[in-house]
Amino acid sequence: MNKWLPAGILIMGLLYIFFIPEEPLAIKILFKIIPMILILFYAYTKNMDRMTRYQQLVLLGLFFCMLGDGLLIWFVIGLTAFLIGHIFYIVAFLNQWNFSWLRMASILPIGVYSTWIGREIVLSLTEKGESSLIIPVICYITVISIMGWTAFMTGKAAAIIGGLLFVISDSILSWNKFVEDITFAGPLIMLTYYTAQFFIASSIRPKYAYPSLINRKYDEPTIYD
Repeated sequence: MNKWLPAGILIMGLLYIFFIPEEPLAIKILFKIIPMILILFYAYTKNMDRMTRYQQLVLLGLFFCMLGDGLLIWFVIGLTAFLIGHIFYIVAFLNQWNFSWLRMASILPIGVYSTWIGREIVLSLTEKGESSLIIPVICYITVISIMGWTAFMTGKAAAIIGGLLFVISDSILSWNKFVEDITFAGPLIMLTYYTAQFFIASSIRPKYAYPSLINRKYDEPTIYD
C-alpha cells in the first residue's frame, strides 16, 4: 500500500488546491487535511512493526501541523499548533544530528533571512495596528528557523528539502498576509507546504534500509536509534 500513497497524496493535494471551492468552509477544511492524513499514514507505514524514536517524533510533528491546518481560521490557535509541530520536528532532527562545519554554517544565511523577514513583518504589523500579533509571529519565525537549521544538521536530503520548503511556504504565507499580496499565493503556499511535509515524512528510513549489525560500521545508525 505504501507505494500507492504518494500518488494519493499528490491527487488529493492538487484536488484541494485547484478544485475545492472556498465555501462551504467545513468542506474546504476537510479536503485541506486529507493530504495530511495520507502523509501521516505514509510516515507510519515506513516502519509498522517497530517505530524508531525519529519516526515517532515526526509523526507527532505531522499530527500537530494537521491540527494547525484545521485551526488556522483562528490564526493564533492554528499558529500555536504549527509551532508545537515544529518543536517535535526540531527534537526529531536533533535526534539525527550529523555534524559538519558546512552544515553548521547554514545557520548564517538562515539567521540573516529570518531576521530580515521578521523585521519586515513586524514593521507591517506595527503600521497596521496589529501589535498583538508581533510576539506570536516572532516566536514562530524563531522556531521555524531553528527547525530549518536542524534539518540541515541531519545530513538527510529529504529532511533538508522538507525543512527548506516549509520555510519557503510560511514565508509566502506571512508576506502575503502581513506585508503585501503575492500573485498565486494560495497555490504556492499549499504546493510547497504539502511537498515539505511529504519530504519530512520521507526522511524516515524504513527498517530494511539499514545495514545488518554484522556488516555495519560503527558510525552508522541502527534501527534502535
